[in-house]
Amino acid sequence: MKVTKSIEIDAAPEKTWPFLAEPDNILKLYFPLQKFEYIGEQCQEVGAPFDFEEKVAGRVMKLKCEVTEWEDNNAFGLKMTSGDMMKSYEERWTVKPTDSGSRFTFMEQGELPYGFVGRMLGPIAARSSASTIEKMLQKLKALAEED
Repeated sequence: MKVTKSIEIDAAPEKTWPFLAEPDNILKLYFPLQKFEYIGEQCQEVGAPFDFEEKVAGRVMKLKCEVTEWEDNNAFGLKMTSGDMMKSYEERWTVKPTDSGSRFTFMEQGELPYGFVGRMLGPIAARSSASTIEKMLQKLKALAEED
């Protein structure tokens, strides 16, 4: 399953980025998340490990992840290193400057376990995820455009 969604934001990348960089702000924006917590002292850099817990289909998906990409005001990437409810999972967030502010793009790619059943459930999971991401993008837009 792969989902990519973008939104135009009437705010510069420097004003949008704080909502993507700090765990407390990420939790405000990414409303299904119940936990986003760096493990240890390393954070906000490539290789930083963290716990990621998200409510999905009435259950809490618990993933151990690591930062795969970090460029202030521009890009954040993560990949699952272990967890439940997913065989593999990655996300990438980018903020690009535009004439009127910035464009935020959220991409997630994952593979469900359970073999054939997981492959059959993939399109349903992708539709549900796309709906959630769209709401999240609207929330980011509102937060970043506040004065």
